[in-house]
Amino acid sequence: MNSLIPLTAQQQGGGMNMMVVLLIYAVFIVGMYFIFFRPQNKKKKKEAEMRNNAQVGDEITTIGGICGRIVAIKEDTESIVIETGSDKAKMRIKRWAIGSVDTVHEEEQG
Repeated sequence: MNSLIPLTAQQQGGGMNMMVVLLIYAVFIVGMYFIFFRPQNKKKKKEAEMRNNAQVGDEITTIGGICGRIVAIKEDTESIVIETGSDKAKMRIKRWAIGSVDTVHEEEQG
């Protein structure tokens, strides 16, 4: 009978060890989410907001490195028309191709 008590205690301790291991894995996975995925999602959301807030007259740089000024926005095709260089050449690009908006608006500063 005495030999059953340690066996039962040992089985309960084994279950407790498994719970600790699972808890450590859960904490690790949650930590990885906050380190890697959450900042990436915030960055994507900020970039989408920047692209959607681009206005006519803004100076932009595309992801391909083309610099120009927005002269028209076509909402139906999600594209914009930019004017590049001193010869006023116009190009139509998709809104997702905007790499950065180089114009600073006054309402953003206040």
